[in-house]
Amino acid sequence: MKGKRVMVTGGAGFLGSHVVEQFKNKGCAEIIVPRSQEYDLRDSSVTFSLIKDTKPDIIVHLAAAVGGIGANSKYPGTLFYDNAAMGIHLMEAARLCQVEKFVACGTICSYPKFAAIPFKEEALWEGYPEETNAPYGLAKKMLLVQSQAYRQQYGFNSIYLLPVNLYGPRDNFDLESSHVIPALIRKCVEAKEKGQGRIQAWGTGKVTREFLYVEDAAEAIVLAADKYDGGEPVNIGTGQEISISALAALIAEKTGFAGEIIWDSDKPDGQPRRCLDVTKSKALFGFEAKTTLEEGLQKTINWYVTDRKNQ
Repeated sequence: MKGKRVMVTGGAGFLGSHVVEQFKNKGCAEIIVPRSQEYDLRDSSVTFSLIKDTKPDIIVHLAAAVGGIGANSKYPGTLFYDNAAMGIHLMEAARLCQVEKFVACGTICSYPKFAAIPFKEEALWEGYPEETNAPYGLAKKMLLVQSQAYRQQYGFNSIYLLPVNLYGPRDNFDLESSHVIPALIRKCVEAKEKGQGRIQAWGTGKVTREFLYVEDAAEAIVLAADKYDGGEPVNIGTGQEISISALAALIAEKTGFAGEIIWDSDKPDGQPRRCLDVTKSKALFGFEAKTTLEEGLQKTINWYVTDRKNQ
């Protein structure tokens, strides 16, 4: 990484800001963070001009239109188009401008709805994704197809990573668009402050998820950018799952919320289970998650409480 010019799309966002910090520690010559207000990556000419003018050696593509189950149900077309267009235009511009390496980040939502647990990378094409986030998941999976096609035809070095559900400081805590951990943290903290005896959570609480602390995810991406040059997709996670009801109880305990959690079973649960096989990331570039869920949740809650006071 030393002396390299690295572009991180989405570098001002939740995951991207942590990735940028880790690249800074690697002695990169320059880190380029294009902002969406200036560069619309859905526009091919804008994207080409950006890459041509900035001349990065490595591109890490993290920019994405994202949201929880609610946003995925409400805006499936937008999430499909925005994510597919950004990835396709950016990788093509990178190829045309002879960028040395492209790091594409996919999503766990790309896996089939009923994939065998733990999810192995080879199972990616064994079925259709869970319906509520399939448009988003499939748009991101097209980056894997593009990566492998460009490697085959052009010898283009594009790698594809599959991070599991992320959480941590700087996450999105807007209840309209947030994922489960920040949503539950916010609900518990606010209910405790207001002396409310109950909060409501989506679904039944029976489904399971795997969660990766954002700083660990950033470390994995930087490691892969440095050490992995293969064409096969690689899972990034912890390999451990927890039910959403157990997660909610843990967050309630750590925030000091002693009230009742009411489950709204009219709301969708999403995929029944999510848990990754993470043997490849360890074998191929030496990544192992360091932060336990309990440690990570406490750090996230502490950050959220402090950040709210500073607003």
